[in-house]
This record gives sequence, structure tokens and C-alpha cells, in this order.
Amino acid sequence: MQLSAVDQARREVAGLLGELTRYKLVVWTAGNVSARVPGTELMVIKPSGVPYEDLTEDNMVVTNLQGEVVQGDYAPSSDTAAHAYIYRHKPQIGGVVHTHSPYATAWAACREPIPCVLTMMGDEFGGDIPVGPLALIGDDSIGRGIVETLETSRSPAVLMANHGVFTVGSNAKQAVKAAVMCEEVARTVLLARQLGSPIALDEQTASQLYNRYQNVYGQLG
Repeated sequence: MQLSAVDQARREVAGLLGELTRYKLVVWTAGNVSARVPGTELMVIKPSGVPYEDLTEDNMVVTNLQGEVVQGDYAPSSDTAAHAYIYRHKPQIGGVVHTHSPYATAWAACREPIPCVLTMMGDEFGGDIPVGPLALIGDDSIGRGIVETLETSRSPAVLMANHGVFTVGSNAKQAVKAAVMCEEVARTVLLARQLGSPIALDEQTASQLYNRYQNVYGQLG
């Protein structure tokens, strides 16, 4: 039997949540993944406060893009309003991820962008990974800060000040990839700083790397 778009999104989000624990980007019940349901004004998001080992596609929560529950027996993530705001204001975004991965969150605690000193950063982020404003959970303040920060950056990752990492993508898998890559480069750049003074890539080089990786790299067609 063919799954509905909502059921496909629930299955996708549940599977991708396992990638957060696999790559050690979250602990306990922290973090979340959401996916826009194609062709609808709906999204699927992780339930609030449920241990990762207990997460299944059946307990994923479906909300509208105002963050109101339309299907599911659990309360949605406490970051639902932020995710919903992003989807409403960025129609090209199909997935959002939030983690407190330790290396990237350390940069967020210092309110310092991760400088683009690696070709891998040029490839994936197109430059520095920016810092967004301090915003508290409870309304769409975090979402507003992310959208505002993305307006001046190609990066799919934003370090929200004193909080953690939010990443976006054309789909949820791409957003998870960005979260994994963000933690990897955060760690590497910190190690480079311990060795000396990392040298930033110039903007032209970062743009060349970004354009090649986004448009040529991998299996085309």
C-alpha cells in the first residue's frame, strides 16, 4: 500500500532522528528534526520530551504551519513555533534540525561565527557559519532570529547565541547533513586554533568551492 505524504514524512523524520544520536549530536531528549509535508501546509516534528529510544513514526506529531497540532497523541517539540516560522517565511526550506552538539554549541556560547578556514566549509556552507541572536524558547523568537540571519548568509547552519545549532535544507535529510557537517567543522577549526592561527579562505575561493559542490559534485541527473 502506498504511504500518504504525511505518513512518508513521519517515517522520514523518525528515521533521521536516529542519525542525531548516531553522530552524537544530542543527549537525553534534546534536539529535534522536522519536515515539511510536500504539497500541504503541514509539517511533521519530533514529540517533546520523549527519549530517543522510544521514538517511532507512530509518535511523530503533525502540525500546521502555525504550530497547531492536527494529528498525533503527543505534545510537539518545544521548538515547534520556531520551525513553523521558518517554513512560513522560507518556502524553499523542507527540513529543519536543532541540536546542542558540543563543539558547535561551544562557538555559540562564545557568540562567535565559525570562520571559513576549510575547503569543506566552502563546499557546504559557502563561508563562515553565522551567529544568530539570543532568543528564548516559547514563541517564534528563535525562528525569527534564524530567518533574519539566513538573509545575509548562504550557510544552512546558524549558531543561535548561547543556545545551539539550527540547520535547514531543501528536505529533512539535507538539514541533518548540515548539522553533522557543522559539528565536524566546529571541532576541526577549534583544533586548528589550538595549533596556531587558521587562515580564512577569501570570499572568491569560498564561492567557487560552494558553486562546484552544490552544482557539480556527486551523481548528476
